[in-house]
Parts: sequence; C-alpha cells; structure tokens
Amino acid sequence: MEKISQKKGSNRSYTIGRDAFAKISAVEGIQLTKEMRNDFQVFEQKGLSPKDRREAIFKKYAR
Repeated sequence: MEKISQKKGSNRSYTIGRDAFAKISAVEGIQLTKEMRNDFQVFEQKGLSPKDRREAIFKKYAR
C-alpha cells in the first residue's frame, strides 16, 4: 500500500467517494434523503463538474 504524505502548508486536496462520505455522515447522524440521492445520481448522469454540482445544490436547497 502506498503512503501519501503532504508537506506542511500544502494546498493539495483529497476527495472522498459517495460511499465513504455516507459512512462518515452516518457517524455524525446525517443522512441524505431519497431526493438528495436522486439529485446526485442525476449529476453523475449529466456529467456535471464539481462547480456545477455546487451551484445546482445551492439553487435548490439554499434559503
């Protein structure tokens, strides 16, 4: 297994997958609704970029 190390002050990011995020969220007591899961499925089908996904979520759920 390869170990990834970061230098202090590095601006590299790491993206986790949906399954890992769901597990972390469950520990925090957060669950996606069926509608939210469907939204993410549509995002994948459309091939939306992370920026476009954020915009779609903001438009739909922001108050």
